[in-house]
Amino acid sequence: MQFSELISTLKSGEAGLVNYKLASNPKIIRGASIEKALLNEISFIEKNNSLASELNQSKLSAVLIPDDKELRTKVEEKNIAWAILKDPKLGFAEVLELLNPIQKPSPTIHNSSVIGNNVEIGKNISIGPNTFIGNNCIIGDNTIIHPGVVIYDNVVIQECNELHANCVIHPGTFIGKNCVIHSNAVIGSEGFGFVPTSKGWRKMPQTGVVIVQDNVEVGCNTTIDRPAVGETLIGSGTKIDNLVQIGHGVSVGKGCAMAAQVGIAGGAVIGDSVILAGQVGVGNRVKVGDRVIASSKCGIHADIEPGQVISGFPAISNRLWLRCSANFKKLPEIAKAIRKLNLE
Repeated sequence: MQFSELISTLKSGEAGLVNYKLASNPKIIRGASIEKALLNEISFIEKNNSLASELNQSKLSAVLIPDDKELRTKVEEKNIAWAILKDPKLGFAEVLELLNPIQKPSPTIHNSSVIGNNVEIGKNISIGPNTFIGNNCIIGDNTIIHPGVVIYDNVVIQECNELHANCVIHPGTFIGKNCVIHSNAVIGSEGFGFVPTSKGWRKMPQTGVVIVQDNVEVGCNTTIDRPAVGETLIGSGTKIDNLVQIGHGVSVGKGCAMAAQVGIAGGAVIGDSVILAGQVGVGNRVKVGDRVIASSKCGIHADIEPGQVISGFPAISNRLWLRCSANFKKLPEIAKAIRKLNLE
């Protein structure tokens, strides 16, 4: 594909094309990182990105850049085709989609699949080998179900969803439109509910459901538990990474993002547009306000007001945590000075 064809796509995209120069209008066959890009490859540089220095050694044919005069001069000196974008990273995503079109399976139901009674199957459905769909389920139009998927009874899956190999959807789960459930994810599994008795732990029946709203993505090996009563809710547009545990009765707002190994205990409430970095832990019934950003390994044990940026264990303001962490390596000297003061 010629660079000029990519420019045509960027003109109509969301990245905000500002200007461009075709140079020799090179053929572009794939995307690559700036430091490893070769001939006929395209990459991108974000504003204030230290990787701009890698241009000196790079052999790439085209690059997407921010509106930076010095960077533009450097690119032109190397006779590299370029495009200035308001958001080069978003533009790179658009280019990758064009260079790597998704190959969707043709609509078909494999003869090895097992489908229960009273199942409503929509139009243009692809159901792969060795899948199981229980009784009283609804599968919406244009849905792709890859091999080995298990869907229990009374599940509703609306249109334009994709369920990757070996994921499991438990009874009563509702999945909205345009969702992606990745391999080995488990949605609607029993919440961790036990009551202590004189004879040991008694299991609390988990009779609730999980509701996943539209445009949600759930990563590999992530689990979303159903509660004893009521629902576990994942708001529309939320993106969940691999290996995330969402406990019973949790409510997650719209447009959230959770990185790998996040753990959310039962009954917690996560607001809209919340970002939880890797290995963040949220305590039982804690309320996290809208637009909160929690850095990696943050431990959230108390309610957090909207708009806060937090770090540490237990979680405190990120600015305070930075000040504290700067003093951690000085603690031995500080302790020594305190002991000396006490002796005096």
